[in-house]
Amino acid sequence: MSNLQTVKAVRVMAALAVLASPMTAAMATNGYFSHGYGIKSKGMGGASVAMTDNAFAGANNPAAAAWAGNRVELGVDLFSPNRSMTRANSGGGFGDASVKSDKNLFAIPEIGFNRAVNDKLGVGVTVYGNGGMNTDYAGGQLNCGQGPANVLCGSGRLGVDLIQLIVAPTVAYKFNDSHSIGISPLLVHQRFKAEGLQAFAPGSSAPSSLTNNGTDTSNGLGVRLGYLGKITDRFSVGASYSPKIGMSKFSKYSGLFAGQGDFDIPENYTLGLSFQATPDVALAFDYQRIGYSGVKSIGNSSAQGTAPLGAANGQGFGWSDINVVKLGVQWQATPKLVLRGGFNSGSNPIQSRDVTFNILAPGVTTRHYTAGATYALSGNTELSMSYMHAPSSAVSGTSALPFGGTETIRMSQRALGIQFGWRY
Repeated sequence: MSNLQTVKAVRVMAALAVLASPMTAAMATNGYFSHGYGIKSKGMGGASVAMTDNAFAGANNPAAAAWAGNRVELGVDLFSPNRSMTRANSGGGFGDASVKSDKNLFAIPEIGFNRAVNDKLGVGVTVYGNGGMNTDYAGGQLNCGQGPANVLCGSGRLGVDLIQLIVAPTVAYKFNDSHSIGISPLLVHQRFKAEGLQAFAPGSSAPSSLTNNGTDTSNGLGVRLGYLGKITDRFSVGASYSPKIGMSKFSKYSGLFAGQGDFDIPENYTLGLSFQATPDVALAFDYQRIGYSGVKSIGNSSAQGTAPLGAANGQGFGWSDINVVKLGVQWQATPKLVLRGGFNSGSNPIQSRDVTFNILAPGVTTRHYTAGATYALSGNTELSMSYMHAPSSAVSGTSALPFGGTETIRMSQRALGIQFGWRY
């Protein structure tokens, strides 16, 4: 492929990113980050930072672009989260409720392109998404003194929808035969809307910019840095780091998010290794840290005290930083078939004190079991798939609403992904 063809391919990736953005809808696995990026990684519990067999360097480890060769990968994950809440033992049973969130199936596209410019330099583009604050509860569950109301005593349907689309052009360089570094500028577009939060208006710094204002957008520019080292022919290590990304404000929701509509993307880093145990079996391990508490609108407690919603240090969702461990195995079962399995375990970011506000965003999932496979269709084309099952997890706490009671938020997940790959 010539340099001109490479430029054209990058432009195609950017166009596909624009087309994909309306489809990237909901994802909540390790908090609101995906458990993995790229279908191959997802089949291995998300372990990826020391792997080089895919085109998703911009999401996993930019340094891998120097080793991945010439490839294009187009995939889609069919993601199905089940979210629900219950409230029991409220005053006189007045606030007791049980409701499930609707909209339980989402198509999440992923795009990866990589090109080996020479034996030292690799370039690429990765398009991927985050999300997960996507809930849609029916109204009319309660009567809060002013007619039918949702479970948070607001009008009509209740829920929020957060989408993050990230386009990551990537450059990686091998500074010798065993080590590479890489960088990916992160071009981020967010969309958000909230409905049914009218009951929180008295505690908002800008009640007219709290809820039911349609979809708002936000943009930002960040970076991901990466290192990959092949210590021996069988053992590799990798590291990836992205500092907090400052995003433009959601002005339509300046009365909801702390800092007059701020919703930045938290700092995160991953350390990992891979080991070729036998000629046919590879093992991978990643440790990831996501700094949710460093973003006030996410990390500030919903029981913050005197600071109202939307204020400089206003109430948030109360999410803690989380640690994630990802384990994966890959087996070359036949010359054409690769089989994968994995396990992903992460901390729960939500504490019981914040259970009421997190009815909107019940990101409580902690365990993920995965499987996957790749089948070679020809010498340069392949088809990959992955499956993820996250069993039900829950958090309970005392309701912050006046009638009290014990609230429980719960989530389970399944996902089925398919990806077409082409090596050129």
